[in-house]
Amino acid sequence: MPQQTAPLDEALDSGDAHAARRAVSGAAGGTGGPDDVLDLLAARAAAGSSLATELLVEQLDESGVVRRFVRGALLGESAVDDVCQDVLISVATSIRSFTGGSKVTTWVHRIVRNRVVDHLRRQRATTALPDDDVGPGERMSSLIATRATVRDALAALPARYREPVTLRDIEGLPYGEVAARLDRSVGTVKSQVSRGRALVAALLGDSMLGDSMLGDSTLGDAG
Repeated sequence: MPQQTAPLDEALDSGDAHAARRAVSGAAGGTGGPDDVLDLLAARAAAGSSLATELLVEQLDESGVVRRFVRGALLGESAVDDVCQDVLISVATSIRSFTGGSKVTTWVHRIVRNRVVDHLRRQRATTALPDDDVGPGERMSSLIATRATVRDALAALPARYREPVTLRDIEGLPYGEVAARLDRSVGTVKSQVSRGRALVAALLGDSMLGDSMLGDSTLGDAG
């Protein structure tokens, strides 16, 4: 293990979220940089750490890794936003399949390709698609709004994610109003809703979401 990620590993062992976030910030600026942090978080998330999963989703979003990959395939900003959210959900729900056979960014890039293909297929459809043929983000939003068991998972999230997801998906408020209520920027709210939905999906697992949501659980990560 690289020396600069040792404090993060220790914080994950202790379950101290505040210490883990500080360690992530410190390690990201070290010799190995963000890649070492992502690889450690992915390995710990794959082993069952919910805190590592939360931090992995945060880092993939904050670092712009997912957005850069998606922007390489799509132009419209709305489409980029939608697919980025779908990717975060797919990462969170299929992280247990990551074995460390490749860099986590390589594994994520393959997930991005799959979600981009799904998005383009829906956009190019010449006939009406089934009602359930929607992206992971849209499906997750619907599940949060309609199922009590999903709301139980939402209640387990940290407040930073629980509050915006509740206002957006359960109360149905537009992003601008959610931002005003929480005194956060619209961009921050959109990001927190995407991450929150991904973390709810991770808590639910495939028993609720099914293979069509996971999509990449058999993708593998061999280099």
